[in-house]
Amino acid sequence: VQLVESGGGLVQTGDALRLSCAASKGTFSIDTMGWYRQAPGSQRDLVATISPGGSTNYADSVKGRFTISRDNAKNTVYLQMNSLTPEDTAVYFCNARIYYSPSTSTRFNYWGQGTQVTVSS
Repeated sequence: VQLVESGGGLVQTGDALRLSCAASKGTFSIDTMGWYRQAPGSQRDLVATISPGGSTNYADSVKGRFTISRDNAKNTVYLQMNSLTPEDTAVYFCNARIYYSPSTSTRFNYWGQGTQVTVSS
């Protein structure tokens, strides 16, 4: 399973960016997908997650500014980021929890390579 992210870049405070993450297709199904971020010297933190049915969960720091969505037919998850601030500067990682059989609760975590988002003041 490969996750390929795109959409990062350098923007100014108040700008918007949209991240995309496409998972390869194969003999598996995708459960929850999400975005995490890691700033220099910090741990990797949750940004947002979305279930296959569209239920979402956000970190308090991004509520009202970021929107996560997914296209199940394309195995793709998106993160629309508005009103960006320098505190949003980080490497953003896509995550997908994969399962190979609906009869098991076992899930496998896969990560993308990360995409840099830099917000200048």
